[in-house]
Amino acid sequence: MHLTPREQERVLLHGAAELARRRLARGARLGATEAIALVCDEVCELAWDGHDLDDVVRRAREIVGPDRLVEGVAAAVPSLQVEALFPHGTTLVHVDQPFGPPPPDGPGAVRPAAGTIDLAPGRDRRGVVLHNDGDQAVWVTSHVPLDRLNRRLRVEVDDGTDPAHLRLDIAAGTALRVEVGATRAATAVRLGGASR
Repeated sequence: MHLTPREQERVLLHGAAELARRRLARGARLGATEAIALVCDEVCELAWDGHDLDDVVRRAREIVGPDRLVEGVAAAVPSLQVEALFPHGTTLVHVDQPFGPPPPDGPGAVRPAAGTIDLAPGRDRRGVVLHNDGDQAVWVTSHVPLDRLNRRLRVEVDDGTDPAHLRLDIAAGTALRVEVGATRAATAVRLGGASR
């Protein structure tokens, strides 16, 4: 049998999830790897069964409670992402705090210093408007060039600048959600590095 790389990843994910299910069945706690695999496997199956994205994310947070994990896993895994195949196509599913909120001073805790930090100091900024003409909410992450977004998300730049040279002016690792049929105004910043 010949499997594509994506199919190989799906089989590997399922195998790790089955290990997690066996451990839970005998009352053992899960480490980060098998806990992540279990949630991702269930997300993929919920998507396959046609549940909508919001329902999949909500249910993903209920799969493994913090009491079933080795100490420190909830803090070590603040979020997870998996590409899941829905009836309408593949979607990146982002689950924030899949194992509940981490303790404020647990492993991996971040203690920010006082003050503020300028993001991309000195770079040109432009106003943009995002229009979602699709039938699913779209998340735009922090470092994606605005010409590489979902085709159903139209981008208008205030001064006509080519969107290929811009990204959203938001912190790394964050995203902006644009609901179905919605229009959102945002600020974009010129990409750094060598120009394309």
